[in-house]
Order: sequence, then C-alpha cells, then structure tokens
Amino acid sequence: MQKKMSPVQILSGKELEKLNVYSVADALRYFSGVQIKDYGGIGGLKTVNIRSMGSHHVGVFYDGIELGNAQNGVVDLGRFSLDNMEVISLYNGQKSAIFQPAKDYSSASAIYMQTRKPIFKGEKKNNLNIGVKGGSFSTINPSLLWEHRFNERISSSISTEYMYTSGRYKFTYAKKDGYDTTAVRQNGDVRMLRLENAFFGKVPKGEWKAKAYLYNSERGYPGAAVREEPGKFRHQDRQWDTNLFVQGSFQNYFKPWYSLLANGKYAYDYLHYLSDPRLDVTTMYVDNHYRQQEIYASAAHLFTIYPWWSMSLSNDFQWNTLRADLIDFVYPTRNTILTSAATSFDFNRLMLQASLLYTHVDDNTRTKGANAGTKNKYTPSVIATWQPLTKLPLNVRAFYKKVFRMPTLNDLYYTFIGNKDLKPEYTTQYDVGITFSHTWNNHWLKSLDLQIDGYYNEVDDKIIAMPTSNQFRWTMINLGHVEIRGLDAAIRGEWGFGKVELSTLFNYTYQKAQDFTDPTSEWYGGQIPYIPWHGGSIILNGSYQTWSCNYSFIYTGERYEAVANIPENYAQPWYTHDFSLSKTFQWGKTGIRVTAEINNIFNQQYEVVQCYPMPGTSFKIKLNVML
Repeated sequence: MQKKMSPVQILSGKELEKLNVYSVADALRYFSGVQIKDYGGIGGLKTVNIRSMGSHHVGVFYDGIELGNAQNGVVDLGRFSLDNMEVISLYNGQKSAIFQPAKDYSSASAIYMQTRKPIFKGEKKNNLNIGVKGGSFSTINPSLLWEHRFNERISSSISTEYMYTSGRYKFTYAKKDGYDTTAVRQNGDVRMLRLENAFFGKVPKGEWKAKAYLYNSERGYPGAAVREEPGKFRHQDRQWDTNLFVQGSFQNYFKPWYSLLANGKYAYDYLHYLSDPRLDVTTMYVDNHYRQQEIYASAAHLFTIYPWWSMSLSNDFQWNTLRADLIDFVYPTRNTILTSAATSFDFNRLMLQASLLYTHVDDNTRTKGANAGTKNKYTPSVIATWQPLTKLPLNVRAFYKKVFRMPTLNDLYYTFIGNKDLKPEYTTQYDVGITFSHTWNNHWLKSLDLQIDGYYNEVDDKIIAMPTSNQFRWTMINLGHVEIRGLDAAIRGEWGFGKVELSTLFNYTYQKAQDFTDPTSEWYGGQIPYIPWHGGSIILNGSYQTWSCNYSFIYTGERYEAVANIPENYAQPWYTHDFSLSKTFQWGKTGIRVTAEINNIFNQQYEVVQCYPMPGTSFKIKLNVML
C-alpha cells in the first residue's frame, strides 16, 4: 500500500469517461476544497480556486510540465478537453515524491493532467478511436485518436478534435418576487480546434517523450445579465486565441544511486481581444493583441544514499516575454531561476520529507526605471506521515509549506492599471489529516479509501482579481491578510455484486475564509467573496456486462458575492443532478460505444458568479468507434 503523504485526489480512466462533463474544469468540481469560477456555459471563462487561496496559487501541469501564463497568471481550464485525458490529479501542498522539477515545489496546490499513453494488445500496431458528440446549444464535437507502434521501443499518438457551440440557452431569474423573467444567454459561441502529436520512447533504464500541442479558438464572452433591463445589452466581446507549445521529457536511472529527470519547453501564445461600445454600451473600446513567449528548462537529480534515505536537487530556468499594442506599454521580460533541495526518509511506518526552494525573479522593461526589480526568496516545506499500528491501514499525515508568488506582468505593467511597486503574495499552509485504505478479496466490498484533512492557511497581501466593464479588464483588490480554516473529506468505495460492479465517491468541504485586513472596517472578519461555507459532491458509477450508468450530484452552499457580508450580497445554495447511460457493442474487431447524457436534470436556475447565469437542463449524445 502506497502512503499518501500529501492530500491528493484523483479521477482516472473510466471515471473521467463516464462523467457528464465537457472539460477539465467541469471534472474538478467533483474534488473537495475546489471552487470553480464559471462565467456561463461552454464559452465562459473557467478558473479554479483551491482552499480559498486564489487561482494564482494553483499550478497547472500538462504531462509533467507547467502551463504558464505570465501575463495574468490564470489558466482557463475550460479549454482542456477530456477526450485524450488519462488522469487528473489534485495535490494540496505538493507531490509526495521528491524526484521532481523545482517548479513543482512553487505552488500552494497543483493540478496534474496526464494524457493517454499508447497501450497495444498483442501484436497490434494501431489503435483508432473515432468519436462524435452532439447535443444542446447546437453543440457538435468530433474527435480522432490514432496511436501507432513503430517497434517495441517507439510509439506515437495523434489526437485532434473540433468543437462548435452556439452557447445559447434560456435562463430565468427573479426581479423581485420569484423567477418571473426568461431570457436567452447571448454571445457564448465557441469554435475550437485542438491538435496534439506525441512520441514515446524507451531507452535502457529509462524513457523519453515529446509532444507538440496546438489550440486555436474564436469565442464570444457572454457578459453579465443585467436584471433591471433584460436584453438591453448585447455583450459582443470577442476573443481569438492561438496557443502552441512543444515540450519534451527524459528520465533515466543511470546508477542504483543516481537518476536524472530533464524537461524542456517552448511556448507561444497569441491573444486578440475586441470590445466595441457601438455594440455594447457597457464597455469601452478595446482592440488589443498580446503575444507571449516562454522558454523553460529543468534538470532534477535524485540521489539514493540508503534504501531509506534519498536526496534531490533540481534547477529550473524560465524566460517569459510579453508584447502588446497598448499605449505606453513597457514590454516586460522576466527571468526566473528556481533551485530546490529536498530529502526523504522512509522508516516503514514513519516517512518524512523536507524541501527548500530558492526563487530568483528578475524583470526588465524597455522603459528605464519601470521594472519591479529583482526578488530573492527562500520557501520551505515539511511533510510527515505515520502509521500507528502495523496491522491497521490507518495513517496520520501533516504538512507545513510556505509559498511566494510574484505579481503577474499585468499586475505590474498593464498600462494605466499596473503598479510596479505591488507587493508579492505570501501563503503559509498547515494541514493535519488521516487516511485509511484497504482492499478485500472475495468480498462484496472490494476496496475502501478514506481521507480527512483539516487545514489552516494564511495569505498576506492577497490580491483578488474581479472583472470590471468586461471580462478582460480586471481590477486588482488587495485584501491584505486572509485566514482560511477548512475541512476536506473524501470516501471512495469499490463494490461487487455478482456481475454488477459499483463505484462510489463522496466529497465534502467546509471552509471559513475571513478577511482580517483592516480592524476598523465594518466587514472585518467577514467571509471572502464566492467562498461557500459548505460544499460537496457524489459520484455513483454502475456497470453490468456491456451496460454502464453514472449519476453525479454537486452542491454549493450559501456564500456572499462581495466583501460586504450583507443580505444584498447573499447568494443562495445551488445544486445539480446529472445522469448518463452507455452501451458497448462488439462488431468483429470493432468496438462501438453509445452514451446518452442529461445534465441538470431538475433545471436548477443558478449562478456560480453573480449575473452570469448557468445552463438549465441539457442533453448530449456520444458515439465512439474503436478499431
């Protein structure tokens, strides 16, 4: 049994396949401690907040290498499809393994997206999966996955998909007494193309992989639904994105006492944003183009001194540049050096890990004196887990971690908004929890996995980003000092009743996230915006021979939509029920799977973000042909 030193939640394989979701952001809603800010439907921006520390403190990794956005620090998880996804993992603190790049130590929490690695049965050299999805909102989503084996050592995969959706759906809301107004969500259309090409190779005592990724989209950004005069504002903001990166990884166990992990990446991001007041009087005219480039290189070294004692040393370098056609733009360039030293002790029932991360950030600008200067910081972390009784698979775990986060390039240098003297954010995390994990043979209960963690977080000089006249222009609010107390609980079970198999997953979260910035403020100690006190989810998967079904439930409790915890800002709880049913057919060597889904069964009218209504009941049909 592998001990879970850090709090980790995982959705993999068949679980992801059966969930009624479009994107990675939708799947993350089923993890405890997670809040997804969703600005409406498939086309709306989707960002993740874990344990109330903010989106900027979440590292997002794609096949082991972090996805960067030096401009605003936010990764839109709504862009990432589940079509080629094998595993999604969420770690609070950091991974339990010390053999990792320095980047992996730099976030308060991390999401790891692992795409599918080719597996071939027998002498088979090709796998082909052709899929198409269609349903509500005029959605059409064809996809293709082709995997090829060149020989025993080298294989490749090509994954591509296209999606179009109008993003139009009806919603209702109350002006005064009850839901008495019906409107149609506008400007939520999306046209998206994703293409990935990956190669996988084996070498003596190691392996390598390389990937090229292209994402291209045009979308409308649905604006706020103005309740006083429904339909008055058309919200015609448009955005065009091109994201391209190539990355590679090499891992080798050269000696019994020495291993190397090397990563490299080049990324280019282009963004064009258009907002025209002639079409939407609520906004100002914006027609801007942004171009980002990133170069990243990493080398991690693992030294096994004794079977029970290991040490690692990692060095990362990252170069970022941002170009924009803004008036008086300073054209910033950022150089970041990260160095981590870590050690791990394994005394069977007691495991200990400690690490120290050094961060050096140096900004340069074309305009003399406009840069934020150089920052040098050291941040430690300590993790421990202990099994009190040898025969009982119960473990007690705890961790402490300090995190330093530089303001983004937008925070510092955005024309007329940026402030080069803005303070960095600092977070301090404390976590204590218990885990229980056991499997049974020849029993109706096959496995049971339990995790309960209590935590306390502090964030100093916390920055909250809130949209202003449109979704691309934000105002930065510094809350100063925030304290978060919370509890995450997850129970996962696998059951067997003859030919019927059942899996269950229950998650619960309690969070009290308070603003303690100004003792003289009327709202001192209030709950910070959009953080519910209670939340939870349920996933039930059942299968019988070639049939399978999935039921999922999400609950988000009461919260406030602004710093002032007053009745006018109070948001009622919301919940959704989803259901899917699938059938697999075998026609010779060809497999066919048909899936029908219904989302938000009871047509719940709700808003994740104020004035950004979410869809009601919707349907989807999926067809997959596997050769």
